Amino acid sequence: MSELNSRTAIVTGASRGFGRAIAESLHAAGATVVTISRTPPTPAVAARGGGGTGGIAAVVADAADERVAGTLVAEHRPRVLVLNAGAVPAMGPLHTLSWDDFSRNWQVDTRHAFVWVREALRAPLPPGSTVVTISSGAALRGSPVSGGYAGAKAAIRFLTAYAAEESERAGLGIRFATLLPQLTPTTDLGRAGVGAYAARAGVDPEAHAANMGPVLTPHVVAEAVRAVVTGAARDPEYLVTADGLRPIP
Repeated sequence: MSELNSRTAIVTGASRGFGRAIAESLHAAGATVVTISRTPPTPAVAARGGGGTGGIAAVVADAADERVAGTLVAEHRPRVLVLNAGAVPAMGPLHTLSWDDFSRNWQVDTRHAFVWVREALRAPLPPGSTVVTISSGAALRGSPVSGGYAGAKAAIRFLTAYAAEESERAGLGIRFATLLPQLTPTTDLGRAGVGAYAARAGVDPEAHAANMGPVLTPHVVAEAVRAVVTGAARDPEYLVTADGLRPIP
């Protein structure tokens, strides 16, 4: 595959789950991929050659640090940014949480999206670049057992839309899009969410997961990202389910 040959992609939160699958998919499409995560990625992601023009290079850093965003954008001049980093939310009913618990995802998920989206506009990225932010289906429906998670993910939708407007106003030619994956037990965050909802309902987590229907996998999310960055999917927002992309009106 050579859809992304000669392009550099930066993927945040790429040590596991969605981020790892996204990095590998973009690499398989021909991109040179730079991954960012707080913890070292698995060896398969940390040093991979083959399909991409320059492999996958891992950076261990805090993606929410604006200095990291500025440095890496200036160094790599990416044509693709995928903003996937996030924290596992504190799980529990509202009245059991502290403010630090409630705001955890605002300080990680939303803050990191803000600093990278802002950097994409300030640098700016080259015309024809694409920035994909990973929100959540919870941004549409809420999530009463995960504190401020749903609100933090909803804010990512808004700031991405704001950035798209600013790109158009300034004639930058940078595309911004948001993906909202549904809850899935195939990631650490998803398993925590499924467990919390199962406990709330007084049922076994496996039984609760089975009742959710077809399971969204990291591979499906990765293919959704690839469709957006290669231009096969052109809408500004998509819900991502086990069946793939569903445009949000």
